[in-house]
Amino acid sequence: MLDLNLLLAFEAMLVHKNVTAAAAHNGLTQSAMSNALGRLRRHFGDPLFVNTRSGMLPTPVALDLARPLTEALVLIRSTINRDKRFDPTQSRQTFRFHMTDIGDLVFVPPLLKRLETLGAQVKIETSQLPSGEIADRLESGEIDLACGYLPGISKSVEQAPLFRERYVCAMRSAHPITRNGGLTVKKYRDASHVQIESMGSGHPKLERTLAAKGIKREFAVSVPHYLAIPTIVSTTDLIATLPHRAALALCDLAKIRVHALPVSIPSFDVCLFWHPRFHEDPRVQWMRNLMLELFQAARTPRQRGNRAAVRTTTLEFAPSIQ
Repeated sequence: MLDLNLLLAFEAMLVHKNVTAAAAHNGLTQSAMSNALGRLRRHFGDPLFVNTRSGMLPTPVALDLARPLTEALVLIRSTINRDKRFDPTQSRQTFRFHMTDIGDLVFVPPLLKRLETLGAQVKIETSQLPSGEIADRLESGEIDLACGYLPGISKSVEQAPLFRERYVCAMRSAHPITRNGGLTVKKYRDASHVQIESMGSGHPKLERTLAAKGIKREFAVSVPHYLAIPTIVSTTDLIATLPHRAALALCDLAKIRVHALPVSIPSFDVCLFWHPRFHEDPRVQWMRNLMLELFQAARTPRQRGNRAAVRTTTLEFAPSIQ
């Protein structure tokens, strides 16, 4: 019969892909984790995890075992913790999020400030994943939550809107394009742009929407991260098209201005995502509620108190064009 502690070791290896990190996660010494991994290998007759340049990756056998074993652990935990509440002041657990680098600027500072106010001992870890991996990582428990505009995410994942967002243009303060009638559709089309190809973001959908309106932009540079935008835009005549809150966050980093997009583009929901397997998990439920409380400030008290409304209500916020 397999020791339950070995299942915890297996789960930790799936998440961390490193013996030392998995040991720390489970409160074990490295030698104890290595011993547990050896017992797992003997039990299943397979290496399970092998060293690669990307860490200790699961073998095909381990991948086949991953879902049933992690589902078993979720069921055991939910049964044990059914009547327990998560206490962030006593827990030192790490909450893992998917978000883009601009998400780190928009979401993390308010979250850390609230955790500090609550006296919480938990830690926050963020990573940026390819769109196609987010749902699987949520399902496996490798990440707890995802934040952002993720139109391509699997419908098997649950979501709640955090706030309503729209696209705007960011450019240097003295950009000549704003003279003589301001930013028009023609000027926008003829300008040189910065392309943001951030993993796990909704920018590909933006490009399709613009193309459907007959606008094909000329890109002078393509970057994988939002945080490159302030320096590029503030020192050139390039224009960046990005979400409004992202643009406002970047204004704090360089002398750039935000202008309304001259093209009519539908607004969209920035959402919080989690997997149904962890919907009732006390720790995930606690963090989920905290995020909703923090970023659904525009919702009415009645809506905030209505659990059903969380999944269906979208938000509008007043424009703040500088």
